[in-house]
Amino acid sequence: MELLDSNESKKKMCQYYNEISKELFGFGTTLLRVTIDQNIVTFYAKHRRSPRSDALEGEAPGLKLEVDFRMSVLYKKKFREKLEQHMGLPIEAILRDYDASTQWAITNVILEQA
Repeated sequence: MELLDSNESKKKMCQYYNEISKELFGFGTTLLRVTIDQNIVTFYAKHRRSPRSDALEGEAPGLKLEVDFRMSVLYKKKFREKLEQHMGLPIEAILRDYDASTQWAITNVILEQA
């Protein structure tokens, strides 16, 4: 796990996180920090507000919540694939919570215990 805790590994994981954000939402994060505690990697991310999100929130709030949920599921799937394929990480689970009103997301990557 020491190798994973290196600055280079953290930088690479943040790069993948932002790549997926750009792919799905059109832009990266305004703030991104990663911490590693034993087998849990935590990402703290402040996202940019999408004009489409604002429009949906005003016209169809229920639909916006559904879209936020579906995009979060898709985000986790793509992030897992990147980390497993490009870094060889043995991932047990990815948990992500996103607060639409503040644009904060916390993502926990739980790695399998050796």
